[in-house]
Amino acid sequence: MEGSRIAEFWVNIDPYSIKCLLCPHFCTIRENQTGKCGVRANRNGTLIAESYGCVTSIALDPIEKKPLYKFHPGMKIVSLGSYGCNFHCPFCQNYNISMEYSGVKIDRFTPELVAEVAVMAVEDKNVGIAYTYNEPLIGYEFIKDCSHEIRKEGLANVLVTNGFINKEPLEELLPFIDALNVDIKGNDVSTYNMVGGTQKVVKNTIEIAAKLCHVEVTTLVIPNENENSVEDIAMWISSIDKTIPYHLSRFFPRYKYSGSEPTPPETMYRLRDIAGKHLENVYIGNF
Repeated sequence: MEGSRIAEFWVNIDPYSIKCLLCPHFCTIRENQTGKCGVRANRNGTLIAESYGCVTSIALDPIEKKPLYKFHPGMKIVSLGSYGCNFHCPFCQNYNISMEYSGVKIDRFTPELVAEVAVMAVEDKNVGIAYTYNEPLIGYEFIKDCSHEIRKEGLANVLVTNGFINKEPLEELLPFIDALNVDIKGNDVSTYNMVGGTQKVVKNTIEIAAKLCHVEVTTLVIPNENENSVEDIAMWISSIDKTIPYHLSRFFPRYKYSGSEPTPPETMYRLRDIAGKHLENVYIGNF
């Protein structure tokens, strides 16, 4: 595919198969197949990052919308999204680019063009680029190349991510990342089994990143799914740093949960108060 490039973090395991080492799925990918993310493909025995440079969404947002409340508050950030995801959340709020993206409109950007867009928006209070909307880390190579260009311009790189990545690629990228918002889906095995991941990996990402850059955490509060996880998550975050902002986002019916009810406002207020027993900065959003 035009614009694609050879991926990083993979090995050949036989003449017909590749093992991807980017995330803990460790997908074995046969010829002309992709991994679970849908964007890393085996083409003639080489792992190709097929979403490289593919942009499905771009906007200049208030930075609080990411959400980041303690990183350049009052400023804006250029938000950039591609397609695909290494989770399969049945309640995904952006499923039309994360999982069911066939036919979605794609524009091609180079890292240099991304940096140019970011610089042009500085006069509108832009502080950098947020890689968001779909899961950015499955497009690792494009994020990495863009982050280098953005840094050259003295601007910030932000990841809005599910945090499901292996330690080596994470640590290689983090020196060029200024802030993350990491989504914790819940605090029990069943929740992560449902979405296709493990919470331990996500927590490891937060612990590593918190030592190197600004971190905030988000949980999408889904009625009868993960309400009881909020206090445990807040307690765990406080064991790292009580000042880490924790965002509780109100769920609205989407995707395979389209027949559900939105999270009641009173539930959000109650959970904010519970989390606030352990953390100094708890916010509720998506109202």
